[in-house]
Amino acid sequence: MNTFKSALLGAAVSAVCLITSPVAAQNWDMANEYPATSIHGQVADFLAQEVGRQTDGEIEITVHHGGALGYKTVEHFDAVGDGAIQLATSPFSQWLGIDPLFQISSLPFLAPTIDDARRLYDIAKPHYSKVLEDNGQVFLFATPWPPAGLWGNKSFGSAEDLVGVKIRTFDVTATELLKGVGAFPIKLAWSEVPAQLSTNAIQAVLTSANGGVGVQLWELQSHFTPVNYSTGLQATHINRDVWDGLTEAQRDQVLAAAVKAEAMGWDLASNSIAKDFEKMRANGMTINEDVPQEFRAFLNETAKPVVDAWAEKIGDRAVSILTPYRETN
Repeated sequence: MNTFKSALLGAAVSAVCLITSPVAAQNWDMANEYPATSIHGQVADFLAQEVGRQTDGEIEITVHHGGALGYKTVEHFDAVGDGAIQLATSPFSQWLGIDPLFQISSLPFLAPTIDDARRLYDIAKPHYSKVLEDNGQVFLFATPWPPAGLWGNKSFGSAEDLVGVKIRTFDVTATELLKGVGAFPIKLAWSEVPAQLSTNAIQAVLTSANGGVGVQLWELQSHFTPVNYSTGLQATHINRDVWDGLTEAQRDQVLAAAVKAEAMGWDLASNSIAKDFEKMRANGMTINEDVPQEFRAFLNETAKPVVDAWAEKIGDRAVSILTPYRETN
């Protein structure tokens, strides 16, 4: 009898230990090609801290900024899908070869303001989630870059100002559009921009004010023209197997952290423009906020065929996104 009681007591103690023992911590690596000081670097760090807080340390995320893991953003999609890294933050503009759907946020002058970009994003989000789901990933959220403009060593106020200028672009659409107006566009990963500028391989850069501030682009450029080319989006995405390996409670906790990080990112982008302009001026930059209306009209007219061609390529998905978006304009 004593032996039986001892065995029973031992089994009970073991069961209690199993129930109360802490879950082993998971350590995730998150790739980010941009600086820690950029909007999306800050969002990534916030997400990591919030996931750690929400899960009480069960999930720890190490964010590797500035491409420290060796991946360029164009490689993030496959790296996360294949499980080489657990999650990443990546601009949609690098995913056009995966699905042209991702081009929508970088289409020229379709969503020139952050408010426009938010409306477009809310409509298109289910489509983004579907593409990532089909490729072994989970789409957590996206946050915007401030509207893209032209960094250079002169202001851009007319079509003639673009002719012959070697301009860094971030996707095929921008490359083709600028080529069509006489510029000499060159598609480059962000990490390559400072070196290409310093050797005069490029003379201007199409990116947001915040993107340039993050790498102190005023050391190589003197002017910024906020033409509001597009308001690009940056996705945060996670490997599907990693996601499926979480408990239901952990998934809820990560999603709660993602909601907070997404809200932070949109607020940061909205509030960054004036702050970035102030910092740029303090470092000797000239900001040409009075872009001539004729130049804006020229750029918009040039962009229309690009948007129409994209819509034709996407078909029904374009209709389901653009129709409600344009109805709210």
